[in-house]
Amino acid sequence: MTLDALVDDYLTHVRAERGYSEHTVAAYRADLAELIDFAEHRGLSTVSAIDLEVLRDWLWAATERGLARASIARRAASARGFTAWLTRSGLIPADAGARLKAPRAQRTLPRVVGQQALEEAISRLEARCADERPTPARDVAIIELLYASALRVSELVGLDLADLDRRRRTVRVLGKGSKERVVPYGSPAARALDRYVDRARPAMLAAAGAAAGGDRASAGAVGGRVARAAATDAAGAVFLGARGARMGVRSVHRLVASVLEELPGTGPSGPHALRHTAATHLLDGGADLRAVQEFLGHASLGTTQIYTHVSAERLKQTYRTAHPRA
Repeated sequence: MTLDALVDDYLTHVRAERGYSEHTVAAYRADLAELIDFAEHRGLSTVSAIDLEVLRDWLWAATERGLARASIARRAASARGFTAWLTRSGLIPADAGARLKAPRAQRTLPRVVGQQALEEAISRLEARCADERPTPARDVAIIELLYASALRVSELVGLDLADLDRRRRTVRVLGKGSKERVVPYGSPAARALDRYVDRARPAMLAAAGAAAGGDRASAGAVGGRVARAAATDAAGAVFLGARGARMGVRSVHRLVASVLEELPGTGPSGPHALRHTAATHLLDGGADLRAVQEFLGHASLGTTQIYTHVSAERLKQTYRTAHPRA
């Protein structure tokens, strides 16, 4: 079996058995394709020929190209997972990647938006809802829910109406590794969602349906089937785009970036900044770290602990600003 075929089998395994997301699988595929190319340039065509020395040289070559430590660490993880699977499958006698090490990825503190600044940004969005247009109402609902429930953007765009329990103010999401969790949201998010789901969303569907009617009439049989499939998916989706289809990750990213770009602070301004902000504000308010871990859907408590560092940094900054002996 060729090296490429073995990689395909391994990726099928991690997708089906480990529940890895398509994004993770794509990253692994790119890493392992680069490893195979590196090995073939050395005249190696079998997996048994890819030993620890080859793996170390591959990582060193990536380091020499100036790749970030996080990228090197991910490549090492990709290689270790692949060689471990090859060993378990009996395709190689010993796991060459078991002793492969990579530099620790630098953990930069995430951006956290101040509570007052965020409230002012949401108030500006609310002001745009005065003319009863559906899009501003949707935008407010997205920002409120991202912050209230600390959702990943993929979880947000994947929401269906059946996932909302508006009576209990909870939302059911499918997170990384296909793990399901139920998270609460508060009164501001509840008001924004009720307004959007009850009034703005039906208006968006009606407008999109009227526009699509003429398109289907002129698109032919194939175009009509595609349009009907998109309409079926949108019928259950919570958040819709301008054309009535399920909203995509990029559209939500642009929306959040436009809201956060004028706020104080540096660092990424996408939807994850609201997730970071929600987690930090929970800890600042006295929430237990284990509870925040469950709220965020983190598999490891170590991932959640970065927010304790954020809270400590915020405390230091407040101290330096406010204490007369700082």
